[in-house]
Amino acid sequence: MTLPQLAWRNLRGAGIRTWLNSFALSLAFVAIIFGQGLLQGVNRQAENASIQFEVGGGQFWQKDYDPYDPLTIDDAHSEIPEQLGQLIAHGLAVPILIIPGSIYSRGRILPVQIKGIIPGQKVLLLPTQPLADTTEELPVLLGARMAKSVGVEVGDYITVQWRDAEGAFDAREAKVVKIMVTSVGTVDEGQVWVPLDRLQELTGFKGEATLITVSKGFAENINVTGWVFRPSEFLLRDLRQMISMKTAGQSIFFIVLFLLAMLAIFDTQVFSIFRRKREIGMLIALGMTRAQVILLFTLEGAFYGALAAILGAIYALPLFAYLNAHGIAMPGGSSWGFALEERLYPAYSSGLILGTTLLVLIAATLVSWLPTRRIANLKPTDALRGKSL
Repeated sequence: MTLPQLAWRNLRGAGIRTWLNSFALSLAFVAIIFGQGLLQGVNRQAENASIQFEVGGGQFWQKDYDPYDPLTIDDAHSEIPEQLGQLIAHGLAVPILIIPGSIYSRGRILPVQIKGIIPGQKVLLLPTQPLADTTEELPVLLGARMAKSVGVEVGDYITVQWRDAEGAFDAREAKVVKIMVTSVGTVDEGQVWVPLDRLQELTGFKGEATLITVSKGFAENINVTGWVFRPSEFLLRDLRQMISMKTAGQSIFFIVLFLLAMLAIFDTQVFSIFRRKREIGMLIALGMTRAQVILLFTLEGAFYGALAAILGAIYALPLFAYLNAHGIAMPGGSSWGFALEERLYPAYSSGLILGTTLLVLIAATLVSWLPTRRIANLKPTDALRGKSL
C-alpha cells in the first residue's frame, strides 16, 4: 500500500472528525473567496459608475481649478479652447461650468455647487435631456440623495442663488425637472445641475467652463494652454485608495478565520500523533523510515485541504452562480464610506480562486507537518510501550 493510499485510509477511519475538520476549513476557504470577490465587485462597480457619470475618458481642468479647495472655484473658469470646442461640437466632449451658490427650499438654506452642462449630452450617463425644458423657470436636475435631503420631488420649485461676474448676488426660481439615481456621490450630494447656456447667460460667463470631460481615447496629444488634462487614473485615485483601505480592513477578518481553521487541523494532528504512537512505533519497527512516517501525517493534512476544496466547491459554486446572476441587495445604503449600487455583484477571477485554493492546500500541509517533527526523535521501542513522544 502506498503512502497516499495509507493516508486516505487513515482519514476515512477517523470518521466524523475528518469531515468536521474539512468542513471548518472549507468555510474559511469559501469566506475568503466570497469576501475578496465582493470587494473586487464593489471596486469594479464603483469605478464603472464613476467613469460613466463623472470621469469619462478624463477631464481638462482650468488651471486654477482645485476640487479640494472651494476658494478656487470662483475664479476657476475661462474661455473654452478651440481644440476642445471642436470635440464638443462633435459630441466627444462636454463642458461643465461650476459656480458656488445656495438653494432655498422649505425654509432651509443649503450651500451647493451649481453645475452647468449641455442638455442631452452623450459623453456622460447623466440624464440631462430634461434640462432642455424651455419654460420660463430655470430647469434643474438633482440626484436622489440631494432631493431627499432638500425634501423636493419632480415638479417642485426651489430658489437658486449665486454671484455673477460682477460679484453681485442674483437668484432665480428653479423647477426640478428630473431626479436621477446614481451611486456617485460627487454628482449627487450638494450638486445642482442646470443648462450650461442658461448658467453662462445668468452669470455673465459667456462661452466659459470650469472643466471639460472628454470621451475615452480623444484626449491624446492635446495640449491646451491654461488647461490641465487629468486622466481617469488620476481622477479615480481617491476611490481606489479607499477600496484598498477597505480591502486591508476586511483581510484581518479573513486572516483570523483562516487561522482558526488551521488551528483545528493542527490540534487534530497533535491529537492524532499522541493517540497513534503505538501505530507509529509499529510502522517504524516494520521498516518504514521516520521520513516516511512524517510524510504520511503530512499527506493526511494535505488531504484535509483537498477535501475542504471539494466540499467548498459543492455548496459554494451554486451560491456564487446565484449571486453573479442576481446580486446582493443593499436596500439600507452603505456604511463603507462611499455610495454603493442597490445591488452588488461579486467578481470572482480565476486568479482569486486558484490562489486561494493553493493557499489552503499549502497551509494545511504545512500545519500538518509542524507537529510531526517530533517523530524524528521517537524510539520505536518507546512508542510500542506507549511512552509519550
